Amino acid sequence: IPIFILFLISFYVIFERWSAISRSHTDTPRFLGSIESMLKSGKQSEAIAYCEEFDKPLSRIIMAGIKRLGRPIRDIEDAIDNAGKKEIFFLEKRMNWLATIAGVAPLLGFTGTVTGMIEAFMDIQSLQGNVNPSALAGGIWEALLTTAAGLIVAIPAVILLQWFDRRIERISHRMRDAATRLLYAPEA
Repeated sequence: IPIFILFLISFYVIFERWSAISRSHTDTPRFLGSIESMLKSGKQSEAIAYCEEFDKPLSRIIMAGIKRLGRPIRDIEDAIDNAGKKEIFFLEKRMNWLATIAGVAPLLGFTGTVTGMIEAFMDIQSLQGNVNPSALAGGIWEALLTTAAGLIVAIPAVILLQWFDRRIERISHRMRDAATRLLYAPEA
């Protein structure tokens, strides 16, 4: 039952993170091109409204920088950095749940196997060694089933945790690169 509960939680986290990461995708060149043209035209409030309408992690980071235009460059950089950290925090939300499940599920499975084996050996002892091998095999089979269940839950959790981490890392890099390009874009 605990392994099944971990399965349900991991399924929820995987689905929810997949959805969140998919929603964060941005056509960066098109978005930055639109923002740059608005800013070059002196339409700062229009650029902010466009960012709010776009409502993606990149747009929220860029909007934080645009709102600080006219202030020292350090203030703008700090606003972008803080917004970026917040967006990465939200992208990584519940990833620790997946990491915990990936570690705990096999341990629960091994615990079930060990307790099942202890039970099998207690049965052997109580029957003073006069045990039908097929009855013993059935007990061992049941004990090993928990290990298999734990691994079935843990393996996809580990694989998808790594995949999500790489996706979030790429998204983070793209956001940092886009913010830097916009911040330090040569004036036209």
